[in-house]
Amino acid sequence: MFEDKQLIISSVLSDCTLQNMVNFVGEHIVSSAIISSVKELNVEVEKIIQHLNALFLDEKTPLPITIDYETPNTLGKDRIAAVVGASALFPKQDVLVFDAGTCLTIDFISKDKIYKGGRISPGIEMRYKALHQFTGKLPLCEFSERSMFMGKDTESSIISGVQQGILAEVQEIIKVYKMENKEVIIAVTGGDCFFFEKELKSSIFANPFLVMEGLNEILDYNE
Repeated sequence: MFEDKQLIISSVLSDCTLQNMVNFVGEHIVSSAIISSVKELNVEVEKIIQHLNALFLDEKTPLPITIDYETPNTLGKDRIAAVVGASALFPKQDVLVFDAGTCLTIDFISKDKIYKGGRISPGIEMRYKALHQFTGKLPLCEFSERSMFMGKDTESSIISGVQQGILAEVQEIIKVYKMENKEVIIAVTGGDCFFFEKELKSSIFANPFLVMEGLNEILDYNE
């Protein structure tokens, strides 16, 4: 929930139901709302849309940026919101946006507010699960605060491969972009954003609420 540009309340709900949403809103008066979903709409979400008279974000929604993408109808709504948020926070600057969640998405938006596209690869948790599920004997490991460069046993080798591997991927992309533009801003969001903030040598801007900041910008733009 925002008041103008200021995020004042946030919560993770176990189930997206109208009652849970009403409980979250409480006594606050909601003047406008926006819903972004990567899943098909169900009855409960449709009830929420009706109750809040909410804007549903899709490929037809007017945006404060220009999308230069060949298949805009397949472009993830969280990716759109993240680059909109980054563009609003860093106006007139090129921004490279990393969203480290289930997937690691990497997107570029120019100082002219033109979204240029990006990359999608597995996130940290997905990489751990893939090694376990698609092999016969490798154990299921979890995120570790100790991100060693080389492992000394099977578990530490998996942790090194996953966490140091995804770091190397991010570092190389940052390096390439900075060769073209030393002034490019590096913004990181998503559930694993603080891992990258801690591990990366280069100066980055970590904001776990960047997607929500972007959704608020899109909502303001449509009012």
